[in-house]
Amino acid sequence: MPQLLAFAILALILYIGDVVSTRTKSWLPSVFVCAVLFLFGYWTFFPTDIVELAGFQTPIVFLAMYLLITNMGTLLSVEELMKQWRTVVVALAGIAGIVAILFTVGLLVLDYQTVVVATPPLVGGIVSSLIMSQAATEAGLESLSVLAILIYVMQGFVGYPLTAVMLKREGKRVLARYRAGDWTVQGAAPMDHGGEADHPPALFSAMPAAYNTYYFKFLRLGVVALLAWSAAELVKPVFSISPFVLCLVFGVLATSVGFLERQPLRAANAFGFTILILMVFVFDGLKRATPEMLLELAVPMVGTIAIGVFGMYVFAFIAGRLVGKTPAMAFACALTALYGFPADYIITNEVVNTLTDDQDEREVLTAHMLPSMLVAGFVTVTMVSVVLAGIFVGLL
Repeated sequence: MPQLLAFAILALILYIGDVVSTRTKSWLPSVFVCAVLFLFGYWTFFPTDIVELAGFQTPIVFLAMYLLITNMGTLLSVEELMKQWRTVVVALAGIAGIVAILFTVGLLVLDYQTVVVATPPLVGGIVSSLIMSQAATEAGLESLSVLAILIYVMQGFVGYPLTAVMLKREGKRVLARYRAGDWTVQGAAPMDHGGEADHPPALFSAMPAAYNTYYFKFLRLGVVALLAWSAAELVKPVFSISPFVLCLVFGVLATSVGFLERQPLRAANAFGFTILILMVFVFDGLKRATPEMLLELAVPMVGTIAIGVFGMYVFAFIAGRLVGKTPAMAFACALTALYGFPADYIITNEVVNTLTDDQDEREVLTAHMLPSMLVAGFVTVTMVSVVLAGIFVGLL
């Protein structure tokens, strides 16, 4: 397949996902639609390396991830990050719910080894899935090795639509209060405002706007990402922390001190292409899910996801009540464990855009929901899931 044909097909799938999401007012999120189309493609005419053929190989994917996550940090402030302790509590409670229910109710219908192998992938992303898959292989459990990858690939089919439903419910509640004059806007809304993009941030305020070029924006964003990566490498002998988590934190700090403007990737007209790179990489994981694999492992896969999500809901509901989050928002934050970034960002923005066309109302909704979703996604997928996988390997 020619490179440009591969790229055109991938772009077409992402576009169809956007159209369906818009037409259904986010009842069918674009990530869900795209996942279905990718699965159909891999089962029919896609070459298994279509994403690589299109030019999106590992180095550029990681570069996009570093830049995009640092860019996401510019949406938040230090004050906002500190406020998100409730989100962290709810996210951790959701993970605790998955583990607790799977190791009680789950053991009534699934065997012990299945529960051990399947739990970390359900809580996190590709890293925890690979850890458990390798551990299962070394233990001689070939089918469970496949199950670890399969759960990572398929859990989004549950998480995407459920999250959209929860966020729409929360968004409608916030809009109703805002329109009634009963909603206090907290924090700055993380949205772009026309005309600000060309002005340098505070530390470079003396610089003429003409010198704040696309390349200068990329330079500063790359420097912040490099510092985050370097910090992760520096502390590695003491403890391990994902450089992606530090990219988010360093993005917040760099914006707070005036080194970065809000959303530099948008200001450099590179945000859309960066998201495209990450999304096709995420869906590339679907090439592992063959029809035969789905049939063979359907029962343990469906059982694990259903029981785990039920436990997540119960614990997130209780934690949300205790810390003052609505059930819908608490469950949405917990659900980020099923997919993480960038799907949490994509779904939140889709819901906001379908709930209202008013720019002020979109900013209110974004300021309320997006920081919680971003923080929850990083807590669950990037941080806790890898730690959990490391613990569960020893249980096999």
